[in-house]
Amino acid sequence: MTQPVPRISVPAALALGSAALGAAFASGLFLGRWFPPWRSRQEKRLLPPEDSPLWQYLLSRSIREHPALRSLRLLTLEQPQGDSMMTREQAQLLANLARLIKAKKALDLGTFTGYSALALALALPPAGCVVTCEVDAGPPELGRPLWRQAEEEHKIDLRLKPALETLDELLAAGEAGTFDVAVVDADKENCTAYYERCLQLLRPGGVLAVLSKSWRNMRHGITGQRCEADSPTACQMTYSANHQRALGIPERPGNSFGMILSKESIKSQSIKMLIKLKQEKKKNNSK
Repeated sequence: MTQPVPRISVPAALALGSAALGAAFASGLFLGRWFPPWRSRQEKRLLPPEDSPLWQYLLSRSIREHPALRSLRLLTLEQPQGDSMMTREQAQLLANLARLIKAKKALDLGTFTGYSALALALALPPAGCVVTCEVDAGPPELGRPLWRQAEEEHKIDLRLKPALETLDELLAAGEAGTFDVAVVDADKENCTAYYERCLQLLRPGGVLAVLSKSWRNMRHGITGQRCEADSPTACQMTYSANHQRALGIPERPGNSFGMILSKESIKSQSIKMLIKLKQEKKKNNSK
């Protein structure tokens, strides 16, 4: 004989439902309070995952990649540690910035196969030059045929020695303030030294781009504060607040790319604009 199912009145059902919702809400508060890393990982994704169809569609409509540059990217990805190079959208952003500021000279610390060096060379005028630094002669030779295929080999000045030696040689040769763009994707130990020398070599208005594995160490060496974030973006916020010579330009969260713009360049450009306005005003008053 089956037992009768107990009936629950409407007020009792509402009470049980409210209790269940309250328990779920309390659990959510508990998890959010005690597991903030989980919460922050969810909050910091502002764009689709890189393997999503939407992101691939955006790339297919926005990326303009030279055939030789594409071949070099695919070749680099086949090499050990090849996935640590800058992405094609980062390379295009850097190249477009170089075109925007009418760059003629660029620095590339950490050549590997020369993907970033070729991306910059393609953005420079015919008389442009990319000084690129590498300690291992093997990887650049893999990329050299593609430099030649893109007809940009003559722009790429490969220095096979520690990057610090090359930077010191450039400074000793009187080339301070003559470079337009610098890219740092080299060893972590010398990041602070790379930063200091690159700022000396960059002209007012120059851009310094830093890959994340170098950025955290560079920012820690300059400000004395350690950053545990996965992206350079969080580091840039503290960096910009503590350092007066440069301005951090945030990249999209979760990305592995950071940029620095010299604050002196902003000041010099503002002064030039003011002088020009005063000259125009004086000219108009004299009429």
